Amino acid sequence: MSKVILITGGSSGIGKSVGEFLISKGFIVYGTSRSPEKYPASKFPIVALDVTDNQTITQAVGEVLLKEARIDVLINNAGVGITGPIEEIPETEIKNNFETNLFGPINVIKAVLPSMRAQGSGLIINITSIAGYMGLPYRGIYSASKGALELVTEAFRMELKDFNIHMTNVAPGDFATNIASGRYHAPVLESSPYHKPYGNTLKLMDSHVDAGKDPLLMAKAIYKIINTPNPKIHYKVGEFMQKFSVVLKRILPDKVYEKLLLNHYKL
Repeated sequence: MSKVILITGGSSGIGKSVGEFLISKGFIVYGTSRSPEKYPASKFPIVALDVTDNQTITQAVGEVLLKEARIDVLINNAGVGITGPIEEIPETEIKNNFETNLFGPINVIKAVLPSMRAQGSGLIINITSIAGYMGLPYRGIYSASKGALELVTEAFRMELKDFNIHMTNVAPGDFATNIASGRYHAPVLESSPYHKPYGNTLKLMDSHVDAGKDPLLMAKAIYKIINTPNPKIHYKVGEFMQKFSVVLKRILPDKVYEKLLLNHYKL
């Protein structure tokens, strides 16, 4: 029997690539979007879901369960970027980022757990970020929200161990998607004391995304995880140096690692 996959944020970027690849492998795939009517040409059904709205989460999960009677794999992919000097990012935008990147995934997990527990199996894959392993300049809020999801996953895994429900993180590096166009940018203000360093760092970040890896690499990694009986806690997908940066943080003194980041961002 084909596994039923639910992918939040499945209408574009990594979510779309993953969904299309899994369809080609014989899985039953549902994606989600706040505006599913915008994607009539999608190769898999797109259901309405806003991860910041619990009612839509309940409705979307219920819709898939009504049609398929089970959800075997949840891929928490919906997320949003945010950049800017922390001092200058409005509190409302900081809260919005955590609503989407942390509280949203937690609430989607809560919605699928009862059915997974009832069927005696399930896999939850949380898409985090390599940026979640370190506090990056002018991406501090994004790093914090993704890093928090990494830690929540570690705790969740232990709480779910008796139910045959597996959970894992997949942390991508830079991929060639439209994430830069959708994220919140604190404006680069001429009057700001951060004007020059933030402006230069923002250009560097955007160039990294433009030159990023093909999202198909993420799709293949997730396909492999789905077919792994006992997935690891953490996976990292991307350029070698991006993945190696996580290793370096573990082994280098804090100030040495900080200096490497400062040099990388030319700060």
